[in-house]
Amino acid sequence: MTDEFAKPPFATRSQATPGSSAAMQPEPDYGEHSYRGSARLEGRKAVITGADSGIGRAVALAFAREGADVLVAYLDEHEDAKETQRLVEGAGRRCMLVAGDVSRPQHCRDLVEMAVAAFGRIDVLVNNAAHQMTFTAIEEITDEEWDRTLAVNISAMFRITRAAVPYMPPGSAIINTASINADTPNPQLLAYATTKGAIQNFTGGLAQLLAERGIRANAVAPGPIWTPLIPSTMPPDKVAHFGEQVPMKRPGQPREVAPVYVLLASGEGSYISGATVAVTGGKPMI
Repeated sequence: MTDEFAKPPFATRSQATPGSSAAMQPEPDYGEHSYRGSARLEGRKAVITGADSGIGRAVALAFAREGADVLVAYLDEHEDAKETQRLVEGAGRRCMLVAGDVSRPQHCRDLVEMAVAAFGRIDVLVNNAAHQMTFTAIEEITDEEWDRTLAVNISAMFRITRAAVPYMPPGSAIINTASINADTPNPQLLAYATTKGAIQNFTGGLAQLLAERGIRANAVAPGPIWTPLIPSTMPPDKVAHFGEQVPMKRPGQPREVAPVYVLLASGEGSYISGATVAVTGGKPMI
């Protein structure tokens, strides 16, 4: 039923970064009451960055209900991360929480080592953590803001992947969160959009580099998705009308993105590598 999903305008107020699901109206739908697993990831071990809320939480929930144990990496949103842990453990799977800043190279190495110590290997790596801020003029973007966006969104992805690959057996999968901004950049998200184009390119090269090892790499390119990143990084008028710009005239919910990650992580996606899968509410990727 397409009418079950909320449409703008929304009454959600702006929040401080990184934002909270509980303060959003309507709250994001992570699939708590709708996602049904079918053992497609039974026994697999997954690492998901940025999984305290948003797309990452929906993916963690879906993976758990498909049979995977999950390491949830996040910055410092401890209460949100505990809710993700509750959902994963409620599905009968192990959930390890690791807080820290992925812009720090050592933390990237540490979280991989913690995953291997806990699980013995990594079957699925989801590089999903992201930083974005809105600016109306290039002069507003400081060196610090530019550097942080690249450090969180693309440099961390490289470092975590480099550290994880030696522990990923044949049949493993890497899934990187890109964006519709990779192909149709929003000028007010200049730094963020730049990294998303880099992620798409990185993924295409990585897939070719790792094919001989039996490891697949793909990207998911969401359009407007209703997550805490929106009210915490966009002006109120943009939040109120978020998602109206796509043909479906609404934002997607996190649960509408998660099944794509499941496909790409599972054996059903065995011949999909180097791809970017768009989840954009009908707006084409160019």
